[in-house]
Amino acid sequence: MSVAPERTIEEAASAHVRVTRSRRPVRWSIAVVVVAIVALAALPYVVYTGTTDTLVNFFILLTMASMWNLLAGYAGLVSVGQQAFIGLGAYIVLLLGLHSVNPFAAVPLAAVGCGILALPISLLVMRLRGGYFAIATWVVADTCEQLVARSQTLGGGTGAGVAGFQGVDPTLLSANTYWVALAVTVVALASVYLVLRSRLGLVLTAVRDNEIGARSLGTRVTRAKRIVYLVAGAGCGAAGALLAVSQRFVQPGSVFSVQWSAEMIFVTVIGGIGTIEGPIVGAAVFFILQQTLSQYGAWYLVILGVVAIAVAIWTPRGLWGLVSRRVHVRLFPVGYWLWPPAGAVDRAPVATAAAGDEGGPSSGRSPG
Repeated sequence: MSVAPERTIEEAASAHVRVTRSRRPVRWSIAVVVVAIVALAALPYVVYTGTTDTLVNFFILLTMASMWNLLAGYAGLVSVGQQAFIGLGAYIVLLLGLHSVNPFAAVPLAAVGCGILALPISLLVMRLRGGYFAIATWVVADTCEQLVARSQTLGGGTGAGVAGFQGVDPTLLSANTYWVALAVTVVALASVYLVLRSRLGLVLTAVRDNEIGARSLGTRVTRAKRIVYLVAGAGCGAAGALLAVSQRFVQPGSVFSVQWSAEMIFVTVIGGIGTIEGPIVGAAVFFILQQTLSQYGAWYLVILGVVAIAVAIWTPRGLWGLVSRRVHVRLFPVGYWLWPPAGAVDRAPVATAAAGDEGGPSSGRSPG
């Protein structure tokens, strides 16, 4: 019994292979996302402020993790200094509040400001690679903290309160903070999705799979990485601005803490690095563990470590990677799915594959 050789993707394309973004119709993913956003937007009307305040923290972490995932999971830029933009975003809100700018209006301004500040920083840190890049980003974050801590206008090392909340009803303030946090998270996820669906996304996929090969084909790898760094800086700046708005107080040791990077990395790794859905799953798991185990003191950190080790060993693609590999579901399809022509399995098999993070279906083989 002989087995017919599998054909290449180029040969499959010439055989009129159908190319789709997902194995299932994308309209179902859109419907699920829209329903989820509407349901989340209605929560302040049906739950207490304590629940919405907790979800604000969830949205902040999800935004941070999505930005770190874009950096490390797609551009290969493993940063441990994204807290620099979190702190800068928080202090931009504080500074604008001193000039009578509404704190909620200051959130998008903080995102834009951090995106602009990310450009000169990228010119410095992106000259380095690997561990040197990671250490450089950490040094930048520490430098930003030291500079801010020496500014008495911004409260020095003790920090300062965010102006603009005086006389606002606490319930209304909590609801507005929740809605702004939800909007920032939706925009962050949508931005990541649009970046990965664009031509830049194809470049990032090539860089992630084989950077040397991508460079040899004339791809502008450095330009692509810099754009991603700017987007991630703006996203983390928006998360930092939300942090300032939700806490109503900014202190350099808190907003520039390396703990933010540790949480981003943990969430992304256990959820699934290199997928948009991964940080969502990881953030949900992290908050469930945090809410249920934080009362156990040091054991809480031990259990988090055990979970991270277990996921890294047995499911290196994360929890979402484990699920998607079994059920072939993508809420945010950014790759390609190649479908062989009708009856191709009966005549000759066609090798199928996918670009991006959208694993392709298994190739069929015809009996010989």
